[in-house]
Amino acid sequence: MKIINGFWQKFDIFSLRLRLILGIALVSTVGLSGLAGWTTWKMQKILINSHKADISKIADRLPRDVQLYHEMMSVEISLQKAIKNLSNQDTFLWVKSSDQKIIAKSNNWNTLSPTIAIELMSLTEMSTQPELGQVNQHYFVLCGGNLSVDGQVLGKLFVVKDITNEQLMFMAMVRSLSIASIFVIIIISGIIAIYIQHSLQPLRHLSQMTTVISLSDLGQAELNIKNAPTEVKELTHTFNKMLSRLAQSWEQERQFVSNVSHELRTPLTIVNGYLQSVLRRQNNLNSTQLEALTTASLETERTIRLLQDLLDLARADNGYLHFQKQICDLNELISEVVKMAEKYSQRVIKFETINQVIAAKIDYNRLKQVVINLIDNAVKYSPSDTEIIVKLNLEDTEVIIQVCDQGYGIPLQHQSRIFERFYRVDEARTTTGGCGLGLSIVKTLIESMGGKVSVRSHLGAGSIFTISLPASALPDHI
Repeated sequence: MKIINGFWQKFDIFSLRLRLILGIALVSTVGLSGLAGWTTWKMQKILINSHKADISKIADRLPRDVQLYHEMMSVEISLQKAIKNLSNQDTFLWVKSSDQKIIAKSNNWNTLSPTIAIELMSLTEMSTQPELGQVNQHYFVLCGGNLSVDGQVLGKLFVVKDITNEQLMFMAMVRSLSIASIFVIIIISGIIAIYIQHSLQPLRHLSQMTTVISLSDLGQAELNIKNAPTEVKELTHTFNKMLSRLAQSWEQERQFVSNVSHELRTPLTIVNGYLQSVLRRQNNLNSTQLEALTTASLETERTIRLLQDLLDLARADNGYLHFQKQICDLNELISEVVKMAEKYSQRVIKFETINQVIAAKIDYNRLKQVVINLIDNAVKYSPSDTEIIVKLNLEDTEVIIQVCDQGYGIPLQHQSRIFERFYRVDEARTTTGGCGLGLSIVKTLIESMGGKVSVRSHLGAGSIFTISLPASALPDHI
């Protein structure tokens, strides 16, 4: 199966290389086949026409010779003598009377097999124009007509020339020519394939170079291919211009998000402060005012968190998101987060770990933020009567943190994209009020600490988010 997959990957039926090879091979095949066919037809025509000319000359000369001999001898002797003079090893003549009896024939019939001789002599009609015929796998040029002497019809003349050897040699030559043409087409196709592969090499290099360009490389990325055709150089120049425009657009977008997040966070924090101040004097408010102000305060806090997430992402994109890494006891960190989450979410959250201290070099507050985001995500997207399990394990040299829920699950086609910014699975996230930044923040923070995050999910069976970090030894003084 791997060999077949590798074959199809190497010979993509939609690739430009295969299309060019097939196109040129088809043109070569048609061209060589046409040339071979025309050559065959021309050679056969030359071969057959020369024999037809010989037969026509004999058919035209025989009556004159008989007439000439008849002046000195009887008709029967004259006819036999003329036939004898004009016949040779490959040419056979005979004359039939009106009642289909042979009145004269050449003396070389013993060179033919009896079966062929009998079949030839049994012919009653023959075209006056020479034509090619086949009798028992033997090839003959045949011609006939009425034989007249002194205005008297003696009978029907039959002239046949055996060209079996020439025809068989010609057919063998045609087969050899066909086989040679096939080999030439294969060789030409192979040479063309190598040449096309070499010619398309700059395009493959260009594709490989563009594949490895990431968002962080857009500003410095520049494609350059040496010794490339003019068209590829033009394409490379166009790509460089496009990358430059993308880099400018991306930089403007990041700057805009950073500026907006920074400028909006301060006034919203002030507004939230005033709302909290008013809510602390809620005795002066009626129930409608209290509800409105509480809703406004919650939405303000949610917007502030959103802006903080956007600001963190913008800082990470610009390389300004700083980490204070140190070796920490993860058992203690995750236990603290689980207790806090269980208290505020009023959900059953279990913490499972091995009976061993597990440590890693991380930013304490950032990892705490990651675990809180994942637990909050599990709380939002799982029924309230199901439990959430947080696992901490050590596998070889890696620390494994898992947050497991028994929620709705994530469709397979969405699992590869849920860590993208603002991406939401609508089927499961229509009532949660999320903005699609939580998992993107998780991925950014974990990768910045040298780890990886992944998800495994089944519809109706829940999801498991897994974080892996390099393990470290805990210092003795901790």
